Formats: sequence, structure tokens, C-alpha cells
Amino acid sequence: MARPREFEPDDVLDSAMRKFWERGYRATSVDDLVRATGVKPGSLYSAFPGGKHALLMGSLDRYSRLVVPQKLGDLEEPGASVAQIRAYFDGLVRDLLSPEGRQGCLLINSAIENAAVDPEVAAVVRGHMARLERCFTGALRTAVDLGEIPASVNVTAVAKGLLATASGMMVVGKANPDEEVLRIIVDNAFAGLM
Repeated sequence: MARPREFEPDDVLDSAMRKFWERGYRATSVDDLVRATGVKPGSLYSAFPGGKHALLMGSLDRYSRLVVPQKLGDLEEPGASVAQIRAYFDGLVRDLLSPEGRQGCLLINSAIENAAVDPEVAAVVRGHMARLERCFTGALRTAVDLGEIPASVNVTAVAKGLLATASGMMVVGKANPDEEVLRIIVDNAFAGLM
């Protein structure tokens, strides 16, 4: 008879997610994950067939479901408009100015570190970027409908530009979390909207 698990898989994923977010995939060893989760290697491999990579994939999924919605705020809600896009970027600046925020975004970090060599990570990152672009596109269409921005604005192109700006800010913020620099980047992104 198999012994019952002495840990919650979601708790393990939370701990692994924080460790990958803090250190990255390559710099996080199995020993680091054992210490972070408090679960022995054999039990980790039993609960997460595929080991460290399976923990990364589970962590990315968990991050997408729990952390990303907090970061998006009302931007993901129907009726979001320019104010919600701005609130997202203002929140991004605040995050990047905090010690925790300097860790960046787990998905963007994973894109930089793993997506070029790991098709599974690349697929998750593409899904995240498509989600963010959909949010920007929907909010911009609402802004056009409300007359907040001119109808001549190419919503698709601007949404792609905002996606690139957000992704770039997460990289810049890790290396140079200077508020003035981050605010200039945001202001430039919004300059073409009005």
C-alpha cells in the first residue's frame, strides 16, 4: 500500500515558483528545490514526473493563474479602457521599484532564459504574451468606442507596441530600476494615443 502524501502539491508549486522566480531555472538546483519545498527528492519526482522541468512548467502555470491576474488588475475586465492600461503600467513601475519587483516577471524571465531552447516554455510564454496583447487590444477598442482615443489609431499596432514596452520594462527594471527612466518609457508609450 502506497504511503499518503505528506505535502500539498500546490504548496510545493508555490515554493518552487518563488525559487525559479528568484533565481531562474538554470541557477536553481534540485537541492535548492528540496530545501525550498521541504520535500525529499524521491517524493518530488514521484509527485512531479519529469522532475525539475515538470516543476518549472507547473510553476509557470500557477504563476499564470495566480500572479498574472493580480498584475493585470482591471485590464482583463470587460469595459477596460485607457485608464486600466495606464493603471497596469503604473503598477508595473511600482513593482519594478520594489526589491521583490526587481525579480521581474517569471514568464518574461523564462522567455529570456529558456524559450529559445525549450518549446514547452516558449508555448507558455507565447500564451502569456497573447493574453496581454488581447487585454491591450480590447481596452484600446473600448477607448476608441468611448472617444478617449482617435478612431484613426491602429489598435492592433499600438497593442503590439504596448506589449513590447511592458516586456522591455521588465528587463530594464531588473537592470536599472530608476523611476525616472521607467516613467519616461511609459509616457512615451502613451504619447501616440492622444
